[in-house]
Amino acid sequence: MTYTFRTSAYDGSLYETEWSPYANFRINPYVTFPAPQTSSIIDPVAQKVREFTRTNADPPSARKSDRKCSAADPQGRKLCIEMTPPSKDGPPADPRLAPGSPAVELVDWCYEKPAGKDYMNRTEACLKNVGGVDMYFLSTDPDSPALGMAHFEIEQRIKAYPKKGSSGSNFAEFDQQIYLVPTRIDPDLEGVTLKWNAGDNCDSCVVSQTKWADNQNSTSDAHWDANDWTEFSGRWGRYLTQWNGTGKETIDLGWSITGTVDASNALQVTVGLGTSGVESVRELAPRCDDILNGVAPGCVLPFFKPTYTVDTNLYPAAGAYYWLMQEKMPDHAGSVRWDSLLHYFGPDSTATGPDGKPWDSDKSRNKVCGNWTVPKADASVGTMDCDEYAMASTHESGGFPGGVNQVTSGDECAQLNTDKMGDGSANFGLFADTRKATKGPTGKERCGRAGINADQNRGAFKKLQPSIWRLLDNDGFFVSNPGFEHCVNASTTCSWRKA
Repeated sequence: MTYTFRTSAYDGSLYETEWSPYANFRINPYVTFPAPQTSSIIDPVAQKVREFTRTNADPPSARKSDRKCSAADPQGRKLCIEMTPPSKDGPPADPRLAPGSPAVELVDWCYEKPAGKDYMNRTEACLKNVGGVDMYFLSTDPDSPALGMAHFEIEQRIKAYPKKGSSGSNFAEFDQQIYLVPTRIDPDLEGVTLKWNAGDNCDSCVVSQTKWADNQNSTSDAHWDANDWTEFSGRWGRYLTQWNGTGKETIDLGWSITGTVDASNALQVTVGLGTSGVESVRELAPRCDDILNGVAPGCVLPFFKPTYTVDTNLYPAAGAYYWLMQEKMPDHAGSVRWDSLLHYFGPDSTATGPDGKPWDSDKSRNKVCGNWTVPKADASVGTMDCDEYAMASTHESGGFPGGVNQVTSGDECAQLNTDKMGDGSANFGLFADTRKATKGPTGKERCGRAGINADQNRGAFKKLQPSIWRLLDNDGFFVSNPGFEHCVNASTTCSWRKA
């Protein structure tokens, strides 16, 4: 913003008799942006699948170190089984299947993901780093070579349904699937049967029997004849869990495989496939609830932290402000770049105010914006609202009692304002509002309040609906502002780009 001015000095006793020449004085904005675009392809709630690392499964390099063996049968033979790293390319693709995922696949995006890694989103997990199992059929002589062996590649899937009925049942539900692919079965074994053992600690669940299908989704079992199998004889086992509880419940899972061979019915051995994670992480533990108002019960994988994408094409002023606060605030609340989560202020919160009464987001907002008045701005800005960041619906709000950013008044927040650029363009800028802090924000403020066009303030987060991701109290999430995230930092003016 550019101002033109002139001066005539006076200090109480001495003064100039003439005015200085006119000079330009420019105030640079923190961020610049145009008027809202007329359309946008941004989906605020779309999520990208992310890689993750399991906390309760041996890394590939450690597998093969824990062989499990059965007791000997009457002929002195025994069966041993051990985990192996996953093959480099994963199970061989069945050429009989059409491109894309087969109909039997529980998680449709998982089938073509690279082997050796694990992936997830808020409702689905794709485990392609489980590894494989070697089975050894051994004679009575420990120095003799194995009578025969078999090898299977293993993958797993988890799918949680965020709303009752999405699974086709009338309950909150999550399903699990295992994919077993033989790559070797020696004739001396005569045949192999694998049993998938899926366990949980659920207090309010009803579970199904494992149902098996082949690659063509035809009903099958998990038995392979040693004389009638191919590497395309994959078997898919599906296991359903329906939750009928109240409140919320996080459900720990655990898995193992039990192997038997047709050559000796007396032999069987089991090896573990890991669990849903250590207690402090629980990355694969589904959470089911019936807490959200007006929404049917459902389940999610809460370890996955979703990202809400502000549509900076339609709401550039709001997105500019949120991006600036993420860069300036000491905790960078909500920033993907800074890996700093916001935490949802949910309906199951037990937060109370100084009077001991339950706290809500309206009280948080009033703490920050209650004494705010509309600053002066060009008429083209339109009607303005007080927009607070972090939002009143989060624990990081300046108004949240006992929160990391708690303030006694919004006057302690960074004060900002939208105005026309005044450089002859149609652009706008985000400037310091100096009515409370004459020198502008210091960068140490724990919150922000800004004069933002009312439609943009009210529209920017309108699709942040808790039901989509089943957000409960203290659930973490990020906020992305794609029109401004190309800027390295906030030390110079950041200019909007269309996303």
